[in-house]
Amino acid sequence: MITEIVGVETIQQTINNAITLGGIGLHTGKQVNLTLKPAEEEFGIKFVRVDLPGSPVIEANTSMVVDTQLATTLGYNGYRISTVEHLLAALSGMGIDNLCIEADNPEIPIMDGSAAPFTSLLEEAGLKKQSNPKRFLKIKKPIQVTEGNSSIHVYPAEAMRISYNIDFDHPLLKNQSYTLVVEESTFTQEISPARTFGFLKDVENLKQNGYAKGGSLENAIVIGNSGILNQEGLRFDNEFVRHKILDLIGDLSLVGLPILGHIVAHRSGHTLNLALVRKLLSQKDCSEIIQLS
Repeated sequence: MITEIVGVETIQQTINNAITLGGIGLHTGKQVNLTLKPAEEEFGIKFVRVDLPGSPVIEANTSMVVDTQLATTLGYNGYRISTVEHLLAALSGMGIDNLCIEADNPEIPIMDGSAAPFTSLLEEAGLKKQSNPKRFLKIKKPIQVTEGNSSIHVYPAEAMRISYNIDFDHPLLKNQSYTLVVEESTFTQEISPARTFGFLKDVENLKQNGYAKGGSLENAIVIGNSGILNQEGLRFDNEFVRHKILDLIGDLSLVGLPILGHIVAHRSGHTLNLALVRKLLSQKDCSEIIQLS
């Protein structure tokens, strides 16, 4: 049995105190309020739609994924909660296993387009170690998913390492790559602040089709033909690929366990990310569930 991985918490965690926040949904444009509450061991991550009769619960796992177009949407018995990936990335990156998330609308607020507002509030609430050991999904054999010129490969490794490459037909985004070992400090400093992005030429089309109603320069990087429209500029020279890693971390959290493996992604998105999650869970011979002690 592995006894220790530097930077990785081995005991389940929740938060010390409940926290509340509010904001606009990126696609719905509606105001939504969240309350994040501590939860007991083995509770997992669950969303509660408190605006609906009976306050239906939607668990954060791959079996609940109902849509991956432009964002990751979870659903159960016809109830939905969408654009969950940034919040889930913050919880995964900070090593939070158990949390109850109450929402009064069907979309998680986009905040500033990154996970930084979530991580700041979680740090303010404080992390609480619990009694039960954390379980990990350790990769034993390589596994891959591909679609067209997009791919994700996963290889055995002793920690969660992500290597990501993007290649867009645009001078700002062409051939950006980044690699890091995911732990609380690297996530909060290097990945959490990276904002979502989109192309100006696509914005009007998205809005005509009912998406991005809440999108603005306050919550996304907007890319024109020759540069970005945001006056404050980029937070990192390679902010685009860092945000794709953020999305990937959020989607991979739907495995339900932290992954110990090297994930190598090229031009991936939510649909392929979730295809990998499903394959990881279905091909039992490629991984094993372990505890660190």
